[in-house]
Order: sequence, then C-alpha cells, then structure tokens
Amino acid sequence: MKATQKNFAGMIASAARDCAVFYFCGPDEAGASDAAAKIAAALPQGEKVELSGAELRRDPVRLADEARSVSLFGDRRQIHIRSAGDEVYDAVETLLASPVDGWPVLIVATSATDKSRVAKLLADRRDALVVMFHPPDLRTVAAAVRDMAGPAGLRLDGDLAERIAQGCALDTRMARSEIEKLALYLDATPQAPRTADAKALDAIGAASEDDGFMPLVNAVLSGEAKRLAGELARFRELELNPVGLLLAFERRAAQLAALAGRLGNRSDLNAFLEGEVNARRLFFRDKPDIVTQLKRWRGRRLERLIARLAALHAALLADSRNSELLLAQGLAEIARAATAR
Repeated sequence: MKATQKNFAGMIASAARDCAVFYFCGPDEAGASDAAAKIAAALPQGEKVELSGAELRRDPVRLADEARSVSLFGDRRQIHIRSAGDEVYDAVETLLASPVDGWPVLIVATSATDKSRVAKLLADRRDALVVMFHPPDLRTVAAAVRDMAGPAGLRLDGDLAERIAQGCALDTRMARSEIEKLALYLDATPQAPRTADAKALDAIGAASEDDGFMPLVNAVLSGEAKRLAGELARFRELELNPVGLLLAFERRAAQLAALAGRLGNRSDLNAFLEGEVNARRLFFRDKPDIVTQLKRWRGRRLERLIARLAALHAALLADSRNSELLLAQGLAEIARAATAR
C-alpha cells in the first residue's frame, strides 16, 4: 500500500503491525530516514542488521536469507537497507517470492521515487508500505522541531524553532539531535519541562556558524570557485561527513527547484524571494545566496545539477573509502559549471 508524506504519521502503528516491508523514497533523504526510524521504534525491538544496496545488487538472495535467519541470540531482528535507485529490485523480488515469513525489512532508497520498479512491486501489497518524501520548507521543519520539543520536555517559540531548522539545513535528523542536546543541557523532562532560549542554543551549538555545511554549499552553487579550496580544507579539518554534506547540496538543489517552479516567468526575482521570506518559506539570511544560485541554476541546468548530485551520491555509497576524493572532484566540476554561467 502507499501512503503520503502527510498521512504517514497517522499510519505508523497500523503499518508496524500489518506490514513486513517498508520502502521510503524521494528527494528528502532526511525525511525518509526519519520515517524509517519511527517505524523501527514502533516494531518489536531486536537485533538490527544493516545492508547496503550495493551488497544486495551483487547478492540478491542475501536479503531473503537474512530475513529468514535467526538472531545470534535467538532474538527478533530488523533488516535495514540503504540503497540508491532500483539496485535492490532483484533482492526484494526474491524476498517476496519466499513462502516463509521473515523479519521486517526497512528500505531507505536515495534518488528513487514512488514510480520506481521497487515501489511498483510493493505498492499494491497489503504487507508492504511505500512512502515518498519531498523536501520540506522552513515552516514545515520548524513545526516539526516544535513537535519534537514537547515530548522532550522543552518549550520553545517559533523563532527559535526556525533557527534550529535553519541551522540543521532543514534536516529533521539533525534537528532531533539538537532537541535532545537542549533537553539534556536544560535538564528538561516531560514531567519537568523547561523553556529553551537562544542563549541555551548557543551554549550547545558550534562555536561558529562556519562549522557547518552551508558555506561550502553556497561557495559551490554560487560559482565562487576561488573559495572552494579553502572550504574543502575546512571540510577535512572539521571531519564533516561526506554523505551528510552531499545531502545538504541535494536539499538546496531541491529548494531551488521548488522556488523556480513557484517563480515561473516572473522577472522580479528579488520581489518574489521577499514574498517567500514573508511567507516563512525561506530564511531571510539565505536570500542573497538564493538570488545568486537561482540566476545560475534554472531549467535544464538545474535538472542536470540534480542528476549530477544523485549520481555523485550513488558513487559515494558504492566507494566509501574514496568518498572524500570523489566528493571533492564532483564539487569542483559543479563549481566550474556555476562559474561558467
């Protein structure tokens, strides 16, 4: 069966009870991963077995074997898979053909959609769930942050929720981590709630805003090639995660695509973006970078950028040992393309 991003939350309990295979896809990898974590928490707990799409592409029978096998300690199991595109199609088809019920399988499929072969294989089955996640805007993630805060024992206002959402590059997983750190710092619990403020957030946060992904994202997508070497050096010094950094690029590309779609044929870009800021769909501090990037990435160029990022993501997952080198080469190519505009 299929669910939407909006109704998924209301289906978690029933899906965890009735389904054996869960397929989370779409351009919002953070949202898909967060959904998988919620389903995993609702399932009976046991040993977590992690597999990659590349492994299952090489050995399609392994998934069925793992789903039918018994934990080392005789406990329950959960099978977690991260894949790119349709590389797990044969493995899922083999699993479904097995006459023996297996442990639950949760798949987060980067660069796939609900029109992919795997999604179509699962969509009409009562024992499977397919959900596609689209990149959220600032208002949506800020609302999610406030939803996370209550169960953690935190009270926070809309401005602070937006600051957390923006600081996490609209990544709900990172936002959840920030909420957990805030609750720990303030000694907050649901029984003894505390009010969080900007001072508390500063106390748990990085020493500088430059300790994040966005300076590198903006340097590359804005075509500031002269800044690239310094930003890549900072990336290595801070030991930032290559896949996490690439996800920040993918979220910004998806944001540009959504903005370009709403902009249409209007010529006054500044007025349009000012309206987006006023509607709280765009953080005001992002506006200067977005202006530059929308001028460089529109139409077919933006389509090629999104495709290039998806291919780079798949390459990083397939060769984690050389991920930093692959990422640096890929970002240099994108920066040159933006500069040539």
